[in-house]
Amino acid sequence: MTDLVLVGGGHSHAIALRMWGMNPLRNVRLTLISDVTYTPYSGMLPGYVAGFYGYDETHIDLRRLAYFAGADFLREKVFDLNLENKIILCGDRPPVRFDYLSLDIGSTPSVTNIPGARQYAIPAKPVPKFLTAWQKILDEASENPSQKQDIIIVGGGAGGTELAFNIHHALTQKLTSPNLLSLHLVHRGSALISGNENPWVSQKTEKLLLQRGVKIHLNEEVTEVFKSGLQCQSGLRLTGKVIWVTQASPAHWLEKSAIETDAKGFVVVDETLRSPSHPFVFATGDIASMRNHPRPKAGVFAVRQGKPLFQNWRRTFTGEALIDYNPQKRYLALIGTGDQQAIASWWKLGWRSRWLWHWKDKIDRKFMDQFADLPEMKPMVAATATEPAPKMYCAGCGAKVGKNILAAALSDLETSNTEGVVVGLDQPDDAAVIQVPKDQLLVQTVDYFPSLINDPYLLGQIVTQHCLSDLYTMGAMPHSVLVLASIPHGEARVQQGLLQQMLAGVTKVLRAENIALIGGHTNEADKLGLGLTCNGFIQKDDIWRKGEVQAGQALILTKPLGTGTLFAAEMQRVAKGKWLDGAIAAMVQSNRKAAEILRKYGATACTDITGFGLAGHLLEMLQPSGLSAELYLDQLPMLHGAVETIKQGFTSSLAPQNHTAEQFIQADMSLRENPKYELLFDPQTSGGLLASIAPEKITACLADLRQVGYDASIEIGTIKTAQTSSPQLIISTS
Repeated sequence: MTDLVLVGGGHSHAIALRMWGMNPLRNVRLTLISDVTYTPYSGMLPGYVAGFYGYDETHIDLRRLAYFAGADFLREKVFDLNLENKIILCGDRPPVRFDYLSLDIGSTPSVTNIPGARQYAIPAKPVPKFLTAWQKILDEASENPSQKQDIIIVGGGAGGTELAFNIHHALTQKLTSPNLLSLHLVHRGSALISGNENPWVSQKTEKLLLQRGVKIHLNEEVTEVFKSGLQCQSGLRLTGKVIWVTQASPAHWLEKSAIETDAKGFVVVDETLRSPSHPFVFATGDIASMRNHPRPKAGVFAVRQGKPLFQNWRRTFTGEALIDYNPQKRYLALIGTGDQQAIASWWKLGWRSRWLWHWKDKIDRKFMDQFADLPEMKPMVAATATEPAPKMYCAGCGAKVGKNILAAALSDLETSNTEGVVVGLDQPDDAAVIQVPKDQLLVQTVDYFPSLINDPYLLGQIVTQHCLSDLYTMGAMPHSVLVLASIPHGEARVQQGLLQQMLAGVTKVLRAENIALIGGHTNEADKLGLGLTCNGFIQKDDIWRKGEVQAGQALILTKPLGTGTLFAAEMQRVAKGKWLDGAIAAMVQSNRKAAEILRKYGATACTDITGFGLAGHLLEMLQPSGLSAELYLDQLPMLHGAVETIKQGFTSSLAPQNHTAEQFIQADMSLRENPKYELLFDPQTSGGLLASIAPEKITACLADLRQVGYDASIEIGTIKTAQTSSPQLIISTS
């Protein structure tokens, strides 16, 4: 198994990932590391700023694309690269190891030499940060349309000039009068877009901007940026929000990596898109500098590098000769003028028309459509014709993960030093021994499931939170856990990396709660999986039973529903990355504080919503007392996207069995046809707590829950006296 790790979700990587998903190789494992789930397409970004396009139309869903390509997706920010040991440091997880590395991380405007620029200017890149700041400006203009807006763009190249056109259009549509916009364009050159070979383009753009009231300041050198504006060397001082669109600079962590770079710090690559100093590293897009073919930082080159990058990945693994990429010397440049017209430039030729903008719009939409409509994946093929037949693996104790792999994975693991561990990982033996405190009872629970996410570190966190919840709902204080980990068959170094990442996710949660990891078992399997046996202590009189509900109590749910349908949709490559981001955020949230607050407000019964769904777990609460419950369908909290995936027919494979609870449900047909009704049977992973509480305490309890981060907490129903011999769930709208 060879590990190819991709850092960055730029245009080249997006194209290459799509091509890989259509024609993957066996025994090559891909991992994509990106600090964002959605990567913007630069060709449509100015139109998005102007308001001509929506967010989804202009962004590529990297999580969904990675799933299509069979790649792990790690949403992390890289902060170091060690080429000698072939590891990447990102986030708070263990190092990510690679055999081959591909960089497509873009660039950022250079602000290092200008006092105040880093603190106060809004850089145009990274684009996601710029768009966040831009949205705030738009919101401010929408909320106060009669208030003056002062904007200063620094950098009169193609990017800054096009941004000026589109910012002008967007804000004049929001403000009550165009005169309320004061827009400045500051440029150190003697003409706009001075690097262009066609002086007509510079003259035309300047004329159009002046006609729209944009104030252009040429031959100006910015010397300082303030919170309220900027100062130039000439003495010019401007007031307003500063947007920085100047020369590009590379990521700072590349400087320490010893990879060959050009004078500006960008990664040097040859015609095969590899680093001459480190041939196991590929680089494309803005971060790359072709040694023999210097070109400007333009999206057109990044797009065209995608296919040869993919081909050279494959050829590297199949042993074939790599191909050369020779970029064209000239390319057609199109600059949108913010009015659904565009200026075209090809060498000495230039013209402007509405037709050009619509032609570009058609090309851009076609490019983005390929990532929205992903094709059917082909079966994996062997990397080489001589690839050996699949190995037969043993069962029984022969399926254990090797001792050296386990020792290496545990060597750098940070664990809690928890009181009461007599024999644990610090002095391993055949079994762990813990001391049960005097006058306390031991509470135990166990759970296990195959991985539902392509990130072992996140899986470790999700499973740990899921398993610990059973202790919280009993009122117990977690003390220690044992782990059962299943690792896919493969090479020792790959298994070690997976196990190390997964256990680091487990211990991240345990350390936060001072819970000890005291042992466990690892075995080889066809798929990654994880389970925990959790130990906790409780006083006999403090046991919290889920069946002790009382008539008249209100029901509180602390987390939104929908993980089952969302991950069912992901398996069919339909779920959007932002939906899964929301689901993951909910699943990694601990239920401990929620349990403490519910107990503080006198909840008499509590359970966590997991595999049997809301209906199944609520019925378990009702059965001991024979009481019934009314549920308010419109009040159910739902994860973003869950209703959409339910409407499309995506449900968990466990949902049909959960529907057996319908024999105890009273609901009109109109309510049964409501998509929210299906969420009653949706199995949850690391779901929220469901508790019964006195109605007069609801308001204060919900306020406390929301204050500590359980934003979706809400009253969803009430406990009622049963009108039949068995508990019933009565479904109403509110």
